[in-house]
Amino acid sequence: MIRRRFPWLSYLVVVTGAVLTVVPFLDMVMTSFKGPGESGTLPYRFLPEAFDLSNYRAAFDQLDLPVLFRNSVIATALITGSVLLTSSLAGYALAKLRFPGRDFIFRLVLSTMMFPPFLFFIPHFLILVHWPLAGGNDLFGRGGAGLTVSIAALAMPFLVNGFGIFLMRQFMVSIPDEVLEAARIDGAGEFAVWWRIVVPQTKPVLVTLGLLTFVDAWNEYIWALLVSTANPDVMTLPVGIQLLQDYVDPTRTMPIVMAGLVLSILPVLILFLLLQKYYIRGVMLSGLK
Repeated sequence: MIRRRFPWLSYLVVVTGAVLTVVPFLDMVMTSFKGPGESGTLPYRFLPEAFDLSNYRAAFDQLDLPVLFRNSVIATALITGSVLLTSSLAGYALAKLRFPGRDFIFRLVLSTMMFPPFLFFIPHFLILVHWPLAGGNDLFGRGGAGLTVSIAALAMPFLVNGFGIFLMRQFMVSIPDEVLEAARIDGAGEFAVWWRIVVPQTKPVLVTLGLLTFVDAWNEYIWALLVSTANPDVMTLPVGIQLLQDYVDPTRTMPIVMAGLVLSILPVLILFLLLQKYYIRGVMLSGLK
C-alpha cells in the first residue's frame, strides 16, 4: 500500500543505500592518492590536490606485496575449494540420502553456526602446534612447531563451513527425487549422480557460496595474525596492511594504508564483476528455495 501511494520512496531508499555504500569506497580510493598532510585535515577535502602514485610505491617498498599476495591467494584458494567441495557433498548427503542419524547430523551442523569462529582459534592453534610428524614434531606431537610453520595452517580451521553445508542442503532438497532415481536406474552411482546431475543444477548457489567464502577468507585477519606470529613467512595481505600503520612518516600513514587497502580489494572486486550474474541469480534462487 505504501509503495503504491509513494512509489518514489523505494527509489529514495535504494539511492540512499547506494550512496552509503559507494561513498566510503570512493573516499578510500581518493585518500590513497593524497599527499603528505592532506589526510585528516579540517575542513575535510574529498579530492586530493594532485593524484600522486607515491603512496602505492611506498606500500610496495614497505611490504613484500608479491609474497603477501601469494600467501593470501594460496590460503583463499584452499579454503574456497574445500568449502565448495565439502558443502556440496555434505549437502547432497543430508538432502538426498537416507541413513541413520541424518537429522541429528544436520542439527549438529546447524549448531556450529551458533558459535563465532574465533572461539576455537586457540584450540585450533594448539592442535596445529602438536601435529604429529610435522614441523619437527615426533610421533606424539612434541619437539617442534607442528603445522604452524606451513602455509596450510592459514586454511586448516576454515576447510569446512557449516553455513555452506546448510545452504547447499536447503537448495538440493528442492531437486526432484525422480530425476535422481532415473539416473540410479540407468546405473549411475551416487558420485555420478552428484557430479552429473546435482552439481550443474546448483551452479548459481555454488558461485554465491564461493564468492562469500572467498571474501571471508581473503579478509581473514585474526587467525592470519596468530599464525604469522609463529611464522612471519606466511603473513597475508590483511596482516601486512595493518603493519603499514607503523610507517615512519605520520603525515602519510593513512594514505599509504588506503593504498594498501585498494590493492587488496582489487582481486575481490574483479572476481565479483566477473561472476555477478551468477551471484545475483544464486541469491535469488537460494531465497526462493
